[in-house]
Amino acid sequence: MKSRSLLVCLLVALPALAPAASKEIQELQRDVALLQQQIKDLQRSQDEKFAAVTELARQAIEAANRANTGVAVISSNLDKNLRDQTEKIATPVVGLSTRLNEMSGDLRTLSQAVGDLAALMNRLQAQLTDINNAIKVLQAPPAPPPNQPGQPAQPGQPNAVPDVPPVSAETMYNAARQDYVSGKYDLAVQEFGDYLKYYGNTGYAPNAQFYIAMVHFVQNSYDTAVKEFDMVLEKYPDNNKTADSLLYKGRALVKMPGHKTEGANEFMEVIKRYPKSDQSVQACTERKALGLNCGAPAAPAHTAAKKKK
Repeated sequence: MKSRSLLVCLLVALPALAPAASKEIQELQRDVALLQQQIKDLQRSQDEKFAAVTELARQAIEAANRANTGVAVISSNLDKNLRDQTEKIATPVVGLSTRLNEMSGDLRTLSQAVGDLAALMNRLQAQLTDINNAIKVLQAPPAPPPNQPGQPAQPGQPNAVPDVPPVSAETMYNAARQDYVSGKYDLAVQEFGDYLKYYGNTGYAPNAQFYIAMVHFVQNSYDTAVKEFDMVLEKYPDNNKTADSLLYKGRALVKMPGHKTEGANEFMEVIKRYPKSDQSVQACTERKALGLNCGAPAAPAHTAAKKKK
C-alpha cells in the first residue's frame, strides 16, 4: 500500500523535475564542448610551436653545415699556404745547408792542406839547414896535418873543424821524440838540446823546447819546468805549442808552494787566448779545482793579502 502511494507521488512530481534535469544536461554538454575546443586550441598551439622549433633546428643545422664548410675551406687554404711557404723556405734552406756543408768540407780540406804545407815547410827548412851546414863544411879550410913532435904549431892555421850537426834535422828530431815517448827522458833532453843547438830556427824547434820542459815537469822539477816553458813562450811566440806551454806552466806553478795564484792566472790566459780549444776546457777545470770560476783572473798574491787585512 505504501509502495503504491510512493509511486503515485513520484509520477505526480516527474513533470516538475524534467525541466531542471534537462537544463543541467545542456550545461554539461556546453562544458564538454568548451573543453573539447580548448583541447583543440592547445593542440594547435603545440603544433605551431613544434613547427617553429623544427624550423629553428633546421636553420641551425644549415648554419652549422655552412660553418663546417667555411672551416674546411679555411683549413684547406691554410694548409695550402703552409705547404707553399714551406716549399718556398725549405728549398733555399736546403740549398744553404748544402752550401754550408760544402764550405765546411772545403775548410777542412783547406785546413788539411795548410797543415800539410806547414809540415812541408818545416821539412824544407830543416833540409835547407842541413844544406847550409854541409856548405859550411865544404867551405871550411882543411884541417892542418898534426904537428910533428918537436915542431911548433904554425901560426895562422886553424886547429879545429867547424861545429856541424852529426845527422839531419829530421833524423835528430825523430830520434829524440822516440826516446821521449819511450821514457828515456835524460837522453831525450840531451837530443832535443842538440836539435835546438843545430836547428833552433826550424819549425820543430818549439816542439823540442816544449818536450824539454815536459821532461822536467814529469820529473817533478817544477821550477826548471816553468823556466823551460817560458823559453817556449818567449823564444817561439804564438806557435803550435803555445797553448800547451801556458797550460803546463800553470800546472807547474800550482804544484809549487806559494804560486797557486800565478798558476790560476796562466790558466786564465789559456781561456782568453784559446777559448774554443781543448786546452781551454782543461784550464777551466784546473781553475774550478782551485775554487775559482773561468770568467775572471785570480787576484795577485799581494792584492789578496791587502784585502784580507
